[in-house]
Amino acid sequence: DRSKAQFYRSLSSCVTVDRCVWLQIIGQDVFGSFLKSEFSEENIEFWLACEDYKKTESDLLHCKAEKIYKAFVHSDAAKQINIDFRTRESTAKKIKAPTPTCFDEAQKVIYTLMEKDSYPRFLKSSVYLNLLNELQANSLK
Repeated sequence: DRSKAQFYRSLSSCVTVDRCVWLQIIGQDVFGSFLKSEFSEENIEFWLACEDYKKTESDLLHCKAEKIYKAFVHSDAAKQINIDFRTRESTAKKIKAPTPTCFDEAQKVIYTLMEKDSYPRFLKSSVYLNLLNELQANSLK
C-alpha cells in the first residue's frame, strides 16, 4: 500500500521531535500502543485532550476543564499524569476560571517527558524496529 510505505519512509527519517509533526509522522495509534505497553498511555491521552480542549467553545470550557482535571491531573485520578506538585497545584487554580491555556503548563511538562523519555525508548523499541524492517522490505519490492 503506497500510503503505508510513505508513512514508513517518513517514520525512518524522523530524527528530531517537533510538537505537531512527530505525532503525525509516527501516528497517534502507533506511539499510543507503545506507551500503552509501557503503562504510560495517559501521557498521550492527556496531551491529545489538551489539544482538543484548546478548540473548545468558551461556554463549555469549565465542564471540559473539570473533566480533564479529574481524569488526569487530580492526585486521585485514575490516569494520573506524572507532573510535579507545583504544576498540579497551579493547574488546579487555573481551572477555577478556565481559559483555553489553563493546561498549557502541565501539557508542556508531559510533552517534554514524552520527548525526552518515551520517544527515545520508542525509537529503540521492537514496534519501531519492526516498522523500519517493513520499510526496508517494501523498498526492496
